[in-house]
Order: sequence, then C-alpha cells, then structure tokens
Amino acid sequence: MPASRDSEAVLVLNFNYQPLNITSAQRAVSLICLGKAHALETDSRVFRSEHLHIKMPTVVRLDYYVRRPLPVLRVSRKSIFARDRHTCQYCGNTGVTLTLDHVIPKERKGKTCWENLVCCCTKCNNIKANRSPAEAGLKLINQPRRPKYIPYITYTRFVAAMQNPVWQPYLVPYGDGFPVLAEEEDDTLIRLKPAGLKPRHAHSLTT
Repeated sequence: MPASRDSEAVLVLNFNYQPLNITSAQRAVSLICLGKAHALETDSRVFRSEHLHIKMPTVVRLDYYVRRPLPVLRVSRKSIFARDRHTCQYCGNTGVTLTLDHVIPKERKGKTCWENLVCCCTKCNNIKANRSPAEAGLKLINQPRRPKYIPYITYTRFVAAMQNPVWQPYLVPYGDGFPVLAEEEDDTLIRLKPAGLKPRHAHSLTT
C-alpha cells in the first residue's frame, strides 16, 4: 500500500481474530460507533465530532462472526513478486528489472503454478534460458511454494501489511512462518521469529 495511505488504514479482524479486511479509519470509527466492533490498537490521533471524541483505531475486531467463503488463491505476476520480495531467486539482486521464470521450462511441460514460478532478474533469466537451474549452473535461493495464509486480504496487500509493526502480531499466526522485518532501536533491520509474536489481549475503547 502507498505510504500516504498507511496512516489511514485500519486492520479489521473477524470475531475469531482472523484477518478479514483492511479498511479506512473513517469506516473503522463508524463500526465502533455502531457497536459492531471495538478497537484493539489505537494511535495518538483523536477523531473528533460534535458529540464524540475517540482515539483513532489502527486494529479493530468485529463483535460478531462474519461467514465468508474462502477465496481462491490465484497465481499472478504481482503475487509471485510479492512472495519473493521483488528479489531474484537465483542471484538475490533487488532493484533491477525483474521477470517471471518457470523453474522447469514450459517447453519441458513445466506448469504455470506457485511451485514452478519464481521472481528472476533479466540477467539470470537470459543465462538460464530454456534449461533447468542445474543445467544453467544456477541455484534457487528459496524453493518456490504456494503461500499458506487466510486469503480474505489479497496476497499482495497481506505482504505489505506484514511490514506494519502494529499489525504483525495479528497477521503472523496466519502467515505460515512468513518472515517479516522490524526496526530495532538503532534503526537496523532484523528478522522477527513468527513464533515470538502473539496478539495482545483485546480491550474495549473508552470514549
């Protein structure tokens, strides 16, 4: 999501804490005022109206369970790039022109699926051509696989949302070990262990 929208975005959780949606702060405040949700996380901003002063929510949980059919997780260029963090899966380069590569070439009946597609820079793509990685002298950094997560939020938005430190505790349990980045006090980046992140207890927002 664009940075300009991050501060206005609110993570919506189902009654059972499953990530359900990402909505606007205005919509989230409306849900709270209608008694349909309560805030789990807020920030320093305050929403003010003639009859109401309320801390701006950043995570809300619905007060009722919403039943929705589980969407199909479809493979796409954007989803593969998001899964692979816009990083070439052969050389590890980022910030270069990227494309998709069939690990097993289509000419050899390689499928267009999560397990056979990777993000690849044009240099490695040209080196590999219609060969297997071993034949081209290349080695995959990560074995491609289908992401396992609750896909009510589109995969590309889920990947972006995972970088929000306030949302991480609520998303990590549904990201199947998805590695996330967080900032330490010295502004260096470290890898967080998903097992060490747990949602905090819900609390009602007082007005």
